[in-house]
Amino acid sequence: MNKDIFHSYLKQLSEHKPNELKIVVIDNAGFHSTKDMEIPENIKLLRIPPYTPELNPCEQIWAYIKKRFKNNVYENLQELKDWLKNFVENMSQETIKSIVGNKHYLNAFYAK
Repeated sequence: MNKDIFHSYLKQLSEHKPNELKIVVIDNAGFHSTKDMEIPENIKLLRIPPYTPELNPCEQIWAYIKKRFKNNVYENLQELKDWLKNFVENMSQETIKSIVGNKHYLNAFYAK
């Protein structure tokens, strides 16, 4: 991941349902630097404080997956990859929203 890939992601995300406002939670990763970057109008970035994995949606999803992954045995790496791909593809939107839903994001967004 680098800044160019992140910028391309934001651009493509903004083009999907362009009339929809999108809040993207970012941490302090170097590629999240927005210096000299034009952020699309329908995207708002919400930066979380350093060392707060509990606020990072990606960390919450990984924690959810790891709980279901532990104590499983796989014959080889491909079997593990297949399990992970299948698991992620079959996660419902409701499940994802329940994992990453956090009132603190909306409170911080509307406080600005």
